Amino acid sequence: MRRALRRLWPSSPGARAVVAVVAFFLTLNVIALLVSTVRPEPGGETGSAYATQPRGAAGYAELLRRDGHRVTYLRDRLDSATLDRAKTIVVLDTGELRGAERAALGRFVRDGGRLVAAGEDAGRGLVPRPPRWVSRGPRTSLRSEAVAETRSVRRVRSAGEGGFEALGEARPALGRVPALLAVARRGSGRALLLADASPLQNRLLAQADNAALGLALAGPQQRPVAFVESIHGFGRETGLAALPARWQFALMLGVLAAALWLASRARRLGPPEHSGGDPPPARREHVEALALGLRRSPDRAAALEPVRAAARAGVIRRASLEPDAPDAAVREAALRLGFEEDEAAALVGERDRGDVLALGRALARGSSGDRASAANVQRRGARGRR
Repeated sequence: MRRALRRLWPSSPGARAVVAVVAFFLTLNVIALLVSTVRPEPGGETGSAYATQPRGAAGYAELLRRDGHRVTYLRDRLDSATLDRAKTIVVLDTGELRGAERAALGRFVRDGGRLVAAGEDAGRGLVPRPPRWVSRGPRTSLRSEAVAETRSVRRVRSAGEGGFEALGEARPALGRVPALLAVARRGSGRALLLADASPLQNRLLAQADNAALGLALAGPQQRPVAFVESIHGFGRETGLAALPARWQFALMLGVLAAALWLASRARRLGPPEHSGGDPPPARREHVEALALGLRRSPDRAAALEPVRAAARAGVIRRASLEPDAPDAAVREAALRLGFEEDEAAALVGERDRGDVLALGRALARGSSGDRASAANVQRRGARGRR
């Protein structure tokens, strides 16, 4: 397992940094997801049946579900969706409706549908003469007329954000002027218009008779209820757009990390550059060049003298002799250090004609001895430090 992880782990520092950053953000997303699952925080759009914040309507949707209604959510645009007249359609933020969607809801009511609409322009485009909304509204509304939706309701609490003053063709059902709830008939359908949606929102649903009002507005228990969510940004997304925002962000980070990793592994433009200087020539080329120089030299003894001097100095240094030690002492020291007879003789110049190969071996043996001595000194120093 460790070997597999080592193979997958990038080798370049840049790629490692990118992987570390992506892993950090992925960890944050996973932690945020776990926290939101274990301890969810209130959130969502105002008027949405998905929203758990105070101005949301998730509590109303759950109330209807527990009462036996089949609750669904409309995510398509109303002017392109199929509106079932057997359902009660709930729109708790009519200010977001477009003209074509209002016309579709007007046809839905005229054809026998049941609509619950809340907002300052709740009736516009839905009934011929919609009620006129005013910003001042009562915080407590009593039943004004015994319509079907208010038979079990006596008192309703609201935030007092508005009311209907001139009702037009509608009838007041809660409060008189300004009224909180107005009921309008159009064709065979019924439009239930709330001037203020707060009685059905999470913040006030449990107060007074607000919950009873919400159940009465939905209709009989067997009647399905559909909340319009397209106006709150909940459309029918497909593909990558259907993923949660945090997962889209994590996916984009992963793609960016992969692109950076590929860029770090790709071949750079232009020829490669050498990290250091030119390497030394091969040993054979060095020997051939030295032999060629000796061949061209008219005086071989003079040409070999620097080689002999270097080899002699190496023996003197290794044997700890004086720089001007006699030839006999140098020869004896060379033999003691492991030199061959011909090498020791060539070292002190005992052969008149000179043995080039023996002298070269003596020089090489002295150089290798120096390296070995340096290594021994380093090892002794390391043992001393321990």
